[in-house]
Amino acid sequence: MTMGANSDSPESRLNVVKLPVSPATTARQRWSRLRRYGIAGMIASIFVVGGVAAALWATGPNSSTRYVTAPAARGAITRTVTATGTVNPVLTIIVGSYVSGVIQSLSCDYNTEVKAGQICAKIDPRPFQATLDQYAGQLMRDQAILDKDRADLDRYRKLVTQNSIARQQAEDQEHVVDQDEGTVKLDQGLVEGAKLNLEYTDIVSPVDGTVVSRNVTQGQTVASSFQTPTLFLIATDLKQMQVDTNTSEGDIGEVKEGDKATFTVDAFPKRIFAGVVSQVRQSPQTVQNVVTYDAVVSVDNSDLALKPGMTASTQIVVDQRNDVLRVPNQALRFAPSGVVAAAPQGAPAGDRARLWVLRDGKPVAVEVVTGLDDSNFTEIVSGDLREGDSVITAEARSDARGQPVLPQPRL
Repeated sequence: MTMGANSDSPESRLNVVKLPVSPATTARQRWSRLRRYGIAGMIASIFVVGGVAAALWATGPNSSTRYVTAPAARGAITRTVTATGTVNPVLTIIVGSYVSGVIQSLSCDYNTEVKAGQICAKIDPRPFQATLDQYAGQLMRDQAILDKDRADLDRYRKLVTQNSIARQQAEDQEHVVDQDEGTVKLDQGLVEGAKLNLEYTDIVSPVDGTVVSRNVTQGQTVASSFQTPTLFLIATDLKQMQVDTNTSEGDIGEVKEGDKATFTVDAFPKRIFAGVVSQVRQSPQTVQNVVTYDAVVSVDNSDLALKPGMTASTQIVVDQRNDVLRVPNQALRFAPSGVVAAAPQGAPAGDRARLWVLRDGKPVAVEVVTGLDDSNFTEIVSGDLREGDSVITAEARSDARGQPVLPQPRL
């Protein structure tokens, strides 16, 4: 038999013979493996049982339940409606141009204080002056013709009385005079219209106020063929402002005129402005199938801190009650562990509720009748609850050393 490079080694000259393994030997090996696996499983079971026992011990007799309480006290409850709005002047006047032309000069700019009748801009008046001169010349010509025809009519009437001419000639002259009078009236109307257009070249402020927007520059051509172009926006009084709030249709039913309101703006995040609802407009505003209504909040702006266009986060007070017995809202949602909360009977839903009060170190259920609520507190109208009672809002478990522990599953 040919071997490899190590064919001359002693091991290579030995004949290796595989002896058959007896069934008894195989059984002993299997039993040994089963014993090892069994011991490991028992050890793992001991650890699991020990962990469960430790968990039961932590939540068992050696642990205690602590309750978080809050006193039932008297105070104010305020229900508000939250809305976002925009700060605007009470009255904003749009100043436009009635005639078309080139802006010749500007005398008003942003923040300019103007008086009624003050000229803010002027359109080049030369084309309008030329039109006025043309119509005025026509009027002078037609007026001269009328005067001549009237003189002829007077002479014809005298000749008729003397039977020097036919009556028909005098009547024809009367028709000529009537036509001349109509022509003169037409010329007078053209002259008056030309005068008005010439006056409209002066863009004047109709009210006393402040210019908050200027949409024109010197040399710009304005065209008023289809609609009047907006040249200036003038706010009548910036010391009186209003907030146009977008109130949802679910809240607008509670808002009414005279309600107090507060709001903040990004420019003054730490300042709270106060106002009063002056109008609830009936016109709906629909944006992406969301319907809102405009609740107008009037506010005093004597220090001119508020500026048009600011975004206001508004809270409108729709109901308020002072010096009432109240509890935190969390207390109405609390129930001790292991107690199935049952709906109180004998009163409409929302009026009757159950509280848990800590008395003699134990939680006691108390039936109460609730009233007005806000985001923090709920009014207690009646029930077995006294001022100063410790109302339970939450519970926390602790071990024998007083350390808080997480609640363990019940086995």
